[in-house]
Amino acid sequence: MTLHTPAPKAAALAADYLPGFGAHHVTEAIPGALPEGQNSPQRPPFGLYAEQLSGTAFTAPRHENRRSWLYRLRPSAGHPAFRPFPQGLLRSGPFDEAPADPNRLRWDPIPIPEQGQDFLEGLATLAGNGDPAQGAGCAVHLYLANRSMTDRVFYDADGELLIVPQQGRLRLFTEFGVLELSPGDLGVVPRGVKFRVDLLDGPARGYVCENYGALFRLPELGPIGSNGLANPRDFLAPAAAFEDVERPTEVVQKFQGRLWSTRQDRSPLDVAAWHGTLYPYKYDLGRFNTIGTVSFDHPDPSIFTVLTSPSDTPGVANADFVIFPPRWMVAEHTFRPPWFHRNLMSELMGLVTGAYDAKQGGFAPGGVSLHNCMSAHGPDVASWKGASEAELKPHKIDNTLAFMVETRWAFSPTRWAMERPELQTDYDACWDGFPKGGARDRATDLP
Repeated sequence: MTLHTPAPKAAALAADYLPGFGAHHVTEAIPGALPEGQNSPQRPPFGLYAEQLSGTAFTAPRHENRRSWLYRLRPSAGHPAFRPFPQGLLRSGPFDEAPADPNRLRWDPIPIPEQGQDFLEGLATLAGNGDPAQGAGCAVHLYLANRSMTDRVFYDADGELLIVPQQGRLRLFTEFGVLELSPGDLGVVPRGVKFRVDLLDGPARGYVCENYGALFRLPELGPIGSNGLANPRDFLAPAAAFEDVERPTEVVQKFQGRLWSTRQDRSPLDVAAWHGTLYPYKYDLGRFNTIGTVSFDHPDPSIFTVLTSPSDTPGVANADFVIFPPRWMVAEHTFRPPWFHRNLMSELMGLVTGAYDAKQGGFAPGGVSLHNCMSAHGPDVASWKGASEAELKPHKIDNTLAFMVETRWAFSPTRWAMERPELQTDYDACWDGFPKGGARDRATDLP
């Protein structure tokens, strides 16, 4: 029996999805392509090749174990040696180009260059911590792209990639199938999974969190109960889709912080069926079930956690991905925006759309702010004044989406980030001009 092969243009078809976070999915692009009752039969259906992709150690506890079986036209092993590939602006741990900075840092949106560059060529590292060789830490990159990847695929052997579009839709054609991402979505591509990025709306910009540590998972809900925050049913994995393209394709990988490339005489996106618990997925951040106070005080930002990468210390994350979406504010007798604080965790923020409620100016969509461990920050003067004098009636924060990568490790910025003209040299000034507090009917000076 011969294998039916769809035309290469199949990648342009609407994506099909399988719902559920962490579920064991089973999908085939060709009926009968999955073997029955076992993973590696002597002769898989249609002459396909069985291949396991492991995202965790074989002996990881069952509830944490992530692996999938792929059934493909040819084995992944069929390629010549990898050669060094131009590094561009992509950096990895150990991050030692510039010291970790205790100062508050903020960047205006960085424009997309006019010269042609695809998603891979347009990756530029802002900051990071840890080291992929040690399996701990994370990096945050921007992508600035104005053309689709053509006859090229990429995979990251150092960590999983969490992608947050800010401008322009993306189509990720992965080994597992197709993910389409719009601003307001997130997408996660596991370590080692090959993919190509097509731009659907012209020039595209967004953020990438590269996680070297434990795989992202849903946070525990504790006293919240059995429902809330990001619900598992709203995560979508791609249904199997493949291309049978006999044309030279460049395969670029990131390994131990460096880029390497090889060439194959066909597309490696040739998986006709797969099953398992390791796969790319997407999530519409508009489906996040926000939890908040209905009495008084502004709660900790941990209630906005979408995904977490735990560390070896319970309750202290290698990396948390947190969002600040549209939500109702109803607290009584309360300063409603985020309070002034100094935090053990380091925080890197991005803005997808709208305005952030603790900053009335200077933080624009596509921008970035960085507040490292114990760096004092909070609302600017205008936001403080407005919130302090506001009538405390229920109101909705709307038309906004900000996110934060929070980590136990301090972020070290890259030289490129610190030399950008978009780095705001006057960021500290947003906290100038706060009036002195104290009782007005008696002296306030300390003896």
